[in-house]
Amino acid sequence: MQRDDLADYLDECLEVARFRDYCPNGLQVEGRAEVRRVVCGVTASQALLDAAVAQAADAVLVHHGWFWKSEDGRVTGFRKRRMATLLGHDISLFAFHLPLDAHAELGNNAQLAERLDWCVDGRFGEQEIGFLGTTASATAGQLASELERVLGRVPQLVGDAGRSLKRIAWCTGGAQGYFEQAIASGADCFVSGEISEQTFHLARESGIPFIAAGHHATERYGVQALGAHLEEEFGLACPYIEIDNPV
Repeated sequence: MQRDDLADYLDECLEVARFRDYCPNGLQVEGRAEVRRVVCGVTASQALLDAAVAQAADAVLVHHGWFWKSEDGRVTGFRKRRMATLLGHDISLFAFHLPLDAHAELGNNAQLAERLDWCVDGRFGEQEIGFLGTTASATAGQLASELERVLGRVPQLVGDAGRSLKRIAWCTGGAQGYFEQAIASGADCFVSGEISEQTFHLARESGIPFIAAGHHATERYGVQALGAHLEEEFGLACPYIEIDNPV
């Protein structure tokens, strides 16, 4: 498949144009024109890039790419090493941040819900990134236990573990800033990846539990689903490589 055709397809599939984001989405680094093998991962770290080189990849597809608005734009140090790895092996980098959180089928939130058997029935938050729905777990404590079983790591629950659940809200990754909006949406519990100092107080004072299940752990599944989709649609080889991150 041609690199530019793949870029156009991904941009359209994930509706990149409708998002205001903190980084450029889509093709971030241009590599060779022909793409047959795409290594997928959560973050474009040096470890993932080295694995892509070892697997003779033509492209790398991630959720967390480069060129964030708050970053130093100079290509020095670790940024130089990462860039040199891609350019030296003519490998493209594709990255999709908010578009891969929000996609109704392939996105991180949708894929997390699928693995936990949550029923999606709504959206909330800016650009409708957050998801709303129901769970078979009767309490927040039971929901945390189910997250531990599925994700393979112990989540942090703050607030009332015995809170009964009729409706839950979730947004993967570093979405603790959506907690107030989740509460306003009528959720009995909010699940995200990370937690901040003020989150504890809001959970205690609102009576709505907050579960931090891990930034990386909650965002492993969107890029896997997208890779599987590309394999099915175009016959590309799209192996996922797990670079473990406890955060």
